[in-house]
Amino acid sequence: MKNLYIVALFQFKENNLMDALELLKKLVIETRKEDGCLQYDLVEDHTNKGFFFIVELWESEEHHHQHNGTDHLMNFRNQSASLLEKSAQVYKGYKTF
Repeated sequence: MKNLYIVALFQFKENNLMDALELLKKLVIETRKEDGCLQYDLVEDHTNKGFFFIVELWESEEHHHQHNGTDHLMNFRNQSASLLEKSAQVYKGYKTF
């Protein structure tokens, strides 16, 4: 079983950063409790205002699939949609080296 690596990039509107940060924190706290979540870290880009990324490491693709159906992720998606400058970009892969 291979571990799944994910980086999710978010660009929030500058006037919504406080609300966005609260939503992101809630998402991280709840996701870290999930079975199969090995890493789930929120990083703020220090040179580009409004840019955040989440670095994820999952035990397996199946664990991430289960994460996609959780209430806290659905709530984040619904509540953050109007705060985003554009849709999130998500990159998934397996460790190469």
